[in-house]
Amino acid sequence: MLRYIAYRLVSIIPTLLLISILAFLITYLIPGDPSYTLLGMEVTEEMRQGLRVHLGLDKPVYIRYGIWLWNVLHGDLGNSIFGQFKVTYLIGRALPVSLELMLFTILIGLAIAIPAAVISAVRKNTWVDMVVTIAAFTGLSLPTFWLAIMFIYVFAVDLKLLPATGFVRMGDNITGNLRSMILPSVTLGIVYSTGLMRFLRAGLLDVLNEDYVRTARMKGVIEWRVLVRHVLKNALIPFTTVLGLEMAWLLGGSVLIENVFALPGMGRLALNAILQRDYNVVQGIALTMAGLFVLINLAVDILYAFLDPRVRLASKS
Repeated sequence: MLRYIAYRLVSIIPTLLLISILAFLITYLIPGDPSYTLLGMEVTEEMRQGLRVHLGLDKPVYIRYGIWLWNVLHGDLGNSIFGQFKVTYLIGRALPVSLELMLFTILIGLAIAIPAAVISAVRKNTWVDMVVTIAAFTGLSLPTFWLAIMFIYVFAVDLKLLPATGFVRMGDNITGNLRSMILPSVTLGIVYSTGLMRFLRAGLLDVLNEDYVRTARMKGVIEWRVLVRHVLKNALIPFTTVLGLEMAWLLGGSVLIENVFALPGMGRLALNAILQRDYNVVQGIALTMAGLFVLINLAVDILYAFLDPRVRLASKS
């Protein structure tokens, strides 16, 4: 097992190197020039070229990449072109917001998906299964922004129960933080749960047809114990992989929700940096998000090895 973990840790090094190259080169896909945003149009070409020299944009791409990678290895992602804040400071402020949104979304999604999948699988081909399936496809088909706007209208504008915008950090006010996170978390959680529910339902139906499940029932094991100890436990093993991939998607896929609810997370920071042609911030965000994606997948692989004995046996051979 330790050999397997060590192998997976070593294997991510070339992946992270490739990610750093792509994160640096992605800025060339952004149209425009930051000098125009900083200086405007009413300046001379000499002033504009002087700014490009100051920002290091006049150097060849491989030299710029080498300098940037050396600084990254020393924990320096550079400064924002606008405001001169450290990129690490901006990401350090935004990343906890996205992580908190991801955590609440996962908890809400699992709270909806697991019971719904179990009920749908156990009551297969009944009206209960049909209702759950229709609800899942409806939730999957709803545009996220439309659902967010409906929640804002109902719970913030009409009922005035929850704030529509305005994020409060947990260190400042825990109650205010939870209130500001309810609507965006529930919005993403509903959409997030639909895919999880369909995948888990399919896994449960496969396990329900296994011989050891029928054997357990023939021995007189109580039904809820069969579902928990045999069916759900084994169905959650492949489900873990999907959950990890969805977790990684939530980190970068919540741009729309963060902008609708004015959450100062990574998605909103990335959008503003792209619109402003803030190359250093875009590079730092791309590298951070891709690195987290790789680490989450690594954690899922290791967890999968612990859950599935076949992986542990394969790692020993």
